[in-house]
Amino acid sequence: MTNSEVVPPEVTEKLRAILTEAGVSDNKKLVRRLLETGIGLGVDRTTRLDLKIASAALTEMRDAFALFAPFARTPKVTIFGSARARPDSPAYQQTRHVSAALAERGWMVVTGAGPGIMQAAAEGAGSRSSLGVSIRLPFEEKPNSSIEGSRNVAMKYFFTRKLMLVKESHGFVYVPGGFGTLDELFELLTLQQTGKAEPTPIVLLDEPGGRLWHGLRDFAEGQLLPAGVISPDDFDRVLLTDSVTAAADEITGFWRNYDSLRWADDRLVLRLRAEPTAAEIADLDERFGDLLTSGGFRSRGPLHREIRDDDHLGLPRLVCRFDPFKVGSLYRLIRALNNLDSAPDAARPEQLH
Repeated sequence: MTNSEVVPPEVTEKLRAILTEAGVSDNKKLVRRLLETGIGLGVDRTTRLDLKIASAALTEMRDAFALFAPFARTPKVTIFGSARARPDSPAYQQTRHVSAALAERGWMVVTGAGPGIMQAAAEGAGSRSSLGVSIRLPFEEKPNSSIEGSRNVAMKYFFTRKLMLVKESHGFVYVPGGFGTLDELFELLTLQQTGKAEPTPIVLLDEPGGRLWHGLRDFAEGQLLPAGVISPDDFDRVLLTDSVTAAADEITGFWRNYDSLRWADDRLVLRLRAEPTAAEIADLDERFGDLLTSGGFRSRGPLHREIRDDDHLGLPRLVCRFDPFKVGSLYRLIRALNNLDSAPDAARPEQLH
């Protein structure tokens, strides 16, 4: 049953009037749908507990959206890792170094605002380049001292916190951690494997000489792959390294030429910073033709849907009929696009938004 079937037409008209009176001018239809959903929950006689969950989740998301809004045009990297890491541990120091390196390149660092690796990341980036999304727990009630109060939003639910830690970032760094870190990693890998999230760079950063992440890869390739439950290229999208420089280069270099993508029915639109030459497109056809259902790559201007939505209209594009069952291989294609001779030397932070 849709909202329109639950809410009588006269109520919908009153909601329109309320929105106008309240001064809502943008996206009025979407805001009205939110109100209609709330009314629908009441009509459904939803239990008090379920209503509290829905209300708290929406309130938390509003607070988080407000936190991130002023920094919408600044690229962000989320850093995950153990809350138990001590300041004198190699992993802690490694985290400080990589977050400092990314802050120097114009990036903001997002963390769960707790102790351990989260504190190390905030310290490395500095308070002006740090944002926190903390969780309210009985034994972890306050954000770490490196996150300013105005730069942190506290969440009751893990699922809303996880949404914001992933939604706003252009890259992800995972330092060895426990169940929480692995949970975040596997959820992100699942979202990208299934095409529910756009490709982004993922770095598994070990302490110098560390092998923890190599053990995870060995398990995936030695156990999961032979069992047929993952694809051969599922782990190719991840960089394993113990080098801070390599980690920072992977995060920023992913956006050297590639900007974004959009699906239009069975067509995939890849927005770039520099237009490929005819010879480069022919080479892409030869190397990645097996990922397409028909035809090849075509350089063209914005599609009608992009023009309607004013969607990155100033960027050159490659359009193709990409096999949706092979979205896991988009990483190989994006890396090739970033390595074209026509690609710019590096992406500037202000270009990412």
